[in-house]
Amino acid sequence: MNKVRSIQKLNEQELKYLIQPSASWHADYKDSAYVAFGGLDRDLTESDILTIFSQFGSPVHVKLIRDKHTNESRGFGFLKYEDQRSTVLAVDNLCGAQILGRTLTVDHARYQDRNDGND
Repeated sequence: MNKVRSIQKLNEQELKYLIQPSASWHADYKDSAYVAFGGLDRDLTESDILTIFSQFGSPVHVKLIRDKHTNESRGFGFLKYEDQRSTVLAVDNLCGAQILGRTLTVDHARYQDRNDGND
C-alpha cells in the first residue's frame, strides 16, 4: 500500500505545482512501454488483465507470473503497451484501484522478456 500512496502523492504534487510532462517522474520511463502490476485476485486470467488495461491503450504483451509447480497465478506480472504514453495513463488511473476487493498496484517497469530480444 505504501507504493500506491507514493505514486498518488507524486501525481498530486505534479498537479498542484503544474509540472510539465518533460519534468514529470513519468519521464524517467519514457523509453519503456511496460508496466508492472500486482495485487490481483489469483483467479484473474491474462484475458481479464487485457480487458482491464486496454482502457488506457493497446496492450501487445502480457506476462502473468505463475507458480512454476502449480501453474496458478501469483497475482502479479508485466504488461507492454503499443504506445509508451499509455503507461502513464495506466499508472495514474489504475494504481490504487479496487478490483474484486483487492487494491491494484501499477507502476512503470523496465522489463525484458527472456524470450524477446527486441525490447
